[in-house]
Formats: sequence, C-alpha cells, structure tokens
Amino acid sequence: MSSGSSDGPRAAVVPGSEPTTAPPSAPGPAPAWAGALAALRHPLAGPAASALLLGACAVLIVHLVQSQTGTTGLLVGLGLAVLPVPFVLGALTWLNQSAQVPARRLALCLAWGSCAATTAALLANGWASDYLTALQGSARGQTLGAEFATPLIEETAKGVVLVLTMLPLRRAARGRSGRDGADGNAGHCGEAREDGCGQAPPGPGPTRADRARLRRRAVASGIVLSGITACGFAFTENVLYLGRAFTDDQRQRLDSIGLGMSPSLRDYDDTVHTFVLRALLSPFAHPLFTALTGVGLAVTLTARRRWPARLAAPGGLLLAVALHGAWNTAAGRGTHEFLLVYALLMVPCFVLLTGLALWSHGRSP
Repeated sequence: MSSGSSDGPRAAVVPGSEPTTAPPSAPGPAPAWAGALAALRHPLAGPAASALLLGACAVLIVHLVQSQTGTTGLLVGLGLAVLPVPFVLGALTWLNQSAQVPARRLALCLAWGSCAATTAALLANGWASDYLTALQGSARGQTLGAEFATPLIEETAKGVVLVLTMLPLRRAARGRSGRDGADGNAGHCGEAREDGCGQAPPGPGPTRADRARLRRRAVASGIVLSGITACGFAFTENVLYLGRAFTDDQRQRLDSIGLGMSPSLRDYDDTVHTFVLRALLSPFAHPLFTALTGVGLAVTLTARRRWPARLAAPGGLLLAVALHGAWNTAAGRGTHEFLLVYALLMVPCFVLLTGLALWSHGRSP
C-alpha cells in the first residue's frame, strides 16, 4: 500500500520552524546630492540663479567700464546714453501689442543685453583682439577684430537669450500640429498627447489663417525680444564709448588750455561726434542687427517644412553678423564711406524691418 498523497510533492519543512517572509528593508540614508537636486527643482531656483548671474555681471560690467572711463566719464556716459533709450523701448512696446510677450521675458532680455551680453562681449573682444594682434600684427589684427570677430562675438552673445525666451513659440507650434494629427488620424496618440490619447480634440484643427497668425505673432516676438536685448546692449556700449570720449576730451582740454579756463563745446568734439553717431544717427543699429537673428529663430521655431526650420536661425545670425561687420567697417573708413553705407545699406534695411514689423502688427488678431 502506497503512503504518498494525491496532493503532490510538498517542500520539506524543518521541524520547529515556520515559513516567514523577509521584512521590507529600511530605506537607507538619502545621498548628499538628493537635497541639492530637490532644491534645483524648486520653482524659484531658476529665477534666483538668473538674478545672481545678472547681478554679478552688472557689478563686473560697471567695474570694467569705470576702469576705462573714470568715475566722471561713467556718470557722463550714463546721462548721455540713456537719452535714446525711451524712443527705442517705446517703439518695441508698441509692437509688443501684437507679440504679447510677457513682461518678465522682456525684463530678462533687457537685463541680459545690458549686463551679461556686454560683459561676455567686452571680455571676449579683448581676448580676440590680443590674439589677432599677436598673430597678424597691430593694424591688421585690429581690423580683423573690428570687422569679423567683434560682430560674431556680440551677435552670438545677444542671441543666446533669444533661444531661451522664444522656445514657447515652438511649443505653441507643436501644440497646433498635435491637434492637426489628432484630427487627421486619432490612432497616432503620440501626436495628440496634449489633447488626450484616443479622445477627440477640444475644437476644430487650425486653419490656414490660424497658422498665418501664429507666424505673424512669432515674427513680432522675434523683433521685440531681439530689439529689447540689443537696446540694453547698445545702452551699456554707449556708456563705455561716450564716457571714454568725454575722458579723452577732458584730458586734452586740460593739456591744451589749462584748468582755469572755462570749457566750450569745441573742447568736447569727440564726445559730440560719438553722441551724434551712436545716439542720434543709429539708435536702432543694434536692434536692427539682432532682429535678423530673432526673425530667423521665429521662422525656425514655427516652420512646418524641414529646410526652412534648419536654415532660418543660422542664416539670420550670419546676416546679423554680416550687417554688423559692414557697419563697423564703414565706421572705421571715414565720414564719406560711412554716410554712403548708412544711406545705401542701413536705411533700406531699417525700412524693410519696419515694414515687416508693421505687417506683423497690423494684421494680428
């Protein structure tokens, strides 16, 4: 007679012991970097880091400018450089009625242009000038620096913040494309994730007029953000050039007529010339250069076709560098050539940009 059981083989149990389950392991101590990572995810971490960076750049740029102009030159440069700023900001604020860029992004671009971009450009221009001078000699090195290196450095420094502040245009364009995909084929859930997978979108897909309005708003945003950034950059640069010109004029006046003589306007020819050139004739020069980068980014972020999306942004930056280089070249070749370039190149480009701005503003919803 068999002693086996029909229940099948069972695992052997040691007498006096009972099967138990292992208790859950206690969590170990959190790594040291976990707290820092959690702090970086705080909503105020980004604004705080930006404020610290911009504050440090502001202190550094004031020190750099004051070391070249002196305290009196710095104050005179500030007083003269601020005069054209309200006109430039007023025009860009009017255009922002159609772009509808939030005030915090405008403030970031203005602070970046006047502090961070100018600090980076001033340091990088000095290094590039020293390198080119050592490589090519004094005269040729300075020419290459002014006509090629400086425009590339400055337009790149200004364009960095445009990439950050214009990214919402890309999200807006993708959101519209996602609704297009959901309307055309509800099975492509990855394209319509924002509207809910397998659900109908909340409204009809965007029409051609909707896409045209998005493009116009993107162009207006690119002009506004780039103009604000360049306005801040030009302000700080004007403080440097005007303050340096005033200090040089004052030193020459003291050497020629002495301290006891009363000064006249003739004693400050360099200051007057710099003010007329930078504040009266070309207050929109830097905004014009950088606007080409902004418009190129706007096309890249909203284009539906592959090649415009790939080529518009680098093409806009290269055009900005080329126009900036032509301006610097003309400024160093004498009054006649400068006026020729001003009339035949700068004025038509400014008129075209103004027409583009009016188009984006006048036909906005």
